[in-house]
Amino acid sequence: MRIYPAKPVKVYFYATCLVDMFDPEAGLDAITLLEQQGIEVIFIEKQTCCGQPAYSSGYDKEAKQVAQSQMDLFTENWPVVVLSGSCGGMMHHHYRRLFKDDENQAHVDAFCDRVFEMTEFLVNVCRVKLNDKGESTSVVMHTSCAARREMNVHVTATQLLTQLDNVEIREQAYESECCGFGGTFAVRHPNISQAMVEDKTRHLSDTQASEFVSADWGCLLNINGALEYQGKPMRGRHLASFLLERTGGK
Repeated sequence: MRIYPAKPVKVYFYATCLVDMFDPEAGLDAITLLEQQGIEVIFIEKQTCCGQPAYSSGYDKEAKQVAQSQMDLFTENWPVVVLSGSCGGMMHHHYRRLFKDDENQAHVDAFCDRVFEMTEFLVNVCRVKLNDKGESTSVVMHTSCAARREMNVHVTATQLLTQLDNVEIREQAYESECCGFGGTFAVRHPNISQAMVEDKTRHLSDTQASEFVSADWGCLLNINGALEYQGKPMRGRHLASFLLERTGGK
């Protein structure tokens, strides 16, 4: 069981490459949410990929080099808040495996212990209390496979949504099933990936929620792209942007 620290004065912010490339505003929204908790947010501009694509494709040597380059950026003993459950899982769990029996193992373990996914950090470290200022609406949550199975943050994401008095949370059928993205999986197995995302978009649309939210931009890209191709009106956005808008910070 993970032991959570007291709320810190400063944190590092790890935006992820997908947010940086496709939705930098979600990154800014997440930073605002953290700053509203009285925390100074440090963004290291040299941060890049966490190494997950190489690691998931079996290139451990290359993934280890990327991991080391990222850890070297976060020198102070501050928490590293990650805007993705899958990247958080890579940095919190798989960095340890990459450096198993390495001479720097203790240093790596200490770094991994400082890594928190955003919703996990807001709920378990900041003990955030949200005040919903928006009109009545409905939403359905999609959680990436890694976020659910490695970081268990589907729980904390839902806890944040349940604090919003005017938001009805609707449940999709087969909620825990993958959307079919899986990084390079979607490239290597496009037909299987397409079938999976078609199932996911149908289950999301069947809820008739106003929109869906997710804390992982890989899933958002995949699902939103499929919905647009299908001509369906539903769209998803990052949970950070949704939370900031609902609480009047945007």
